[in-house]
Amino acid sequence: MSRPTIAEVSALVADLAALRQSRTSADHAALMERKADLLERITAHTPGDTDAAEVARLARERADSLKSDG
Repeated sequence: MSRPTIAEVSALVADLAALRQSRTSADHAALMERKADLLERITAHTPGDTDAAEVARLARERADSLKSDG
């Protein structure tokens, strides 16, 4: 897994803010998938950080539930 970059985190935060303005379920699901991927990559590069691992796990669960809802 590649190390996440500040640019990727910044882009995700900007997209989250934009989503608040005009939200569709497809946009939300895709963004939550990106969020989960990014958090999993962060966790992969911070072994032993149980808080990061838990946040990533919860984000993945949410992203997966949105996929199955759609």
